[in-house]
Amino acid sequence: MKRTVLHILLFLLLFPLSAWAQQDERKAYIVGVTVKDGETIPQIHLPTVYIYAPLKFKSSREKKKYNRLVYDVKKTLPLATEIRRIIIETYETLQLLPDEKAKKQHIDKLEKELKEVYTPKMKRLTLRQGKLLIKLVDRQCDQDAYHLVKLFMGSFKAAFYQSFAAMFGASLKKTYDPEGEDAIIERVVVLVSMGVL
Repeated sequence: MKRTVLHILLFLLLFPLSAWAQQDERKAYIVGVTVKDGETIPQIHLPTVYIYAPLKFKSSREKKKYNRLVYDVKKTLPLATEIRRIIIETYETLQLLPDEKAKKQHIDKLEKELKEVYTPKMKRLTLRQGKLLIKLVDRQCDQDAYHLVKLFMGSFKAAFYQSFAAMFGASLKKTYDPEGEDAIIERVVVLVSMGVL
């Protein structure tokens, strides 16, 4: 009886230590190494950190405009990222399909599904956010929206959507210039992506 109680007591005392040891093991991770001159050197890849000088606004109107841009980027960047993911998946799927007829059927089905899912989201965007989304699609996909539509849906639909956008003063051919015209947008996108804003 005393032996059983002693075993239970030891188990209860050692169980937290074993759980702690297992928990501590889960925090470990594998690090790559490089061998140079017979020495093994750990190799750790750190994420790029961007540091920007604080913005100085000349007026409250300018600050309000910047805050509106931050809001717009937070609303449209996830959509642009989702568009990029859909384009990659679609491209990969099209590579596996046997003929043009199957590819066209897949594109038609996908277009219908995308309209059902994204039309309500797009209707909630303002014109300013729509124009920003066109630029962010170019940033995320390395190709402007017009050429993406043309690639997947053909020249006719690309021209139709371009003329529709033109009615509202937008252009699907608008490109993203992170070092020029769109430098402030790039700054906001990077800071939002890092979780700073």
